[in-house]
Amino acid sequence: MLSFLIFLSSGLFLGWSLGANDASNIFGTAVGTKMVKFRTAAFISSIFVILGAVLGGDGAAQTLNKLGSVNSGAGAFMVGLAAAFSIYWMTKSKIPVSTSQAIVGAIIGWNLYSGKPTDLSIFSTIVGTWIFCPILSGIFAVAIYFMTRFIIIKTKIPLIRQDMYTRFGLILAGAFGAYALGANNIANVMGIFVTSNQFHAVTFFNFIELNAEQVLFLLGGIAISVGIFTYSKRIMMTVGNNICIISPLAAWVVVIAQSFVLFLFASQNFHLFLEQHGLPSIPLVPVSSSQAVIGAVIGIGLIKGGHGINWGLLGQIFIGWVATPVIAAGLCYISLFFLQNVFNLTVYY
Repeated sequence: MLSFLIFLSSGLFLGWSLGANDASNIFGTAVGTKMVKFRTAAFISSIFVILGAVLGGDGAAQTLNKLGSVNSGAGAFMVGLAAAFSIYWMTKSKIPVSTSQAIVGAIIGWNLYSGKPTDLSIFSTIVGTWIFCPILSGIFAVAIYFMTRFIIIKTKIPLIRQDMYTRFGLILAGAFGAYALGANNIANVMGIFVTSNQFHAVTFFNFIELNAEQVLFLLGGIAISVGIFTYSKRIMMTVGNNICIISPLAAWVVVIAQSFVLFLFASQNFHLFLEQHGLPSIPLVPVSSSQAVIGAVIGIGLIKGGHGINWGLLGQIFIGWVATPVIAAGLCYISLFFLQNVFNLTVYY
């Protein structure tokens, strides 16, 4: 158990990196428009990201495991560490990148080093979501924006009351977004440790029962929360102010749009509902909250003429998205070599 806890430290570091980077996608627009204070945003995000991880994180984690079932604690440690360092480097550069892309790149690096086959159907599904996710988020944002504006015009809500409703709406949307982030992205943090998990089921207060996997996800959710409190503010300001100047109402729309996207890709019930009714199902995969929120921001910016969009910054972010999985894969491959040949640890079975 002690060795597993040591290996788990890289997953906790990855969770911290996710919280530091991806919390911007929940409340970045709200904090950037000064509608919600950072401390309030951090507190709400922390509570609901843990709930989402524990209660709804199973579906996306199973899919990620099919991409590469990392069967060694030491191997999982290095996969998580490679992804975490990739995210940390991008966070230091103030670029909101995809934790999903980092962990997928690191898993591919492990597959290449261990000689394990990569499930190309799962890989193509995940990569497809990197394209589909921001587009879907942008479509949601445009639709919600026009619907909300229509309601405001018809009801003629006074400006002061609009401001109050918007602030309250941003808090509710942020709570939903944090839950969706935890449910979808806990797979990126702890999914690689599911196969080698050594935790057991526990009971809290004689009525809260968590299975072994939920205990793992609880620790990951706590690590994400620490990242939110300690290092997420600078990325929030990048998303909230620098990509595109938006109004408080548009900020609410962005949070709702990206939250729906993350929730759809994490909800097992919705997935089963679509399958039972013969409809195309949305895959249960960890998608990029960064891509979702930026897709929503661009959608809002385009319907306003596109003049306020910082295309230069978007270019830097796009380069970061492409570079992140490549860096994570290369770093993981090289690090596995040193871990096995220098420290004599078994990185795969």
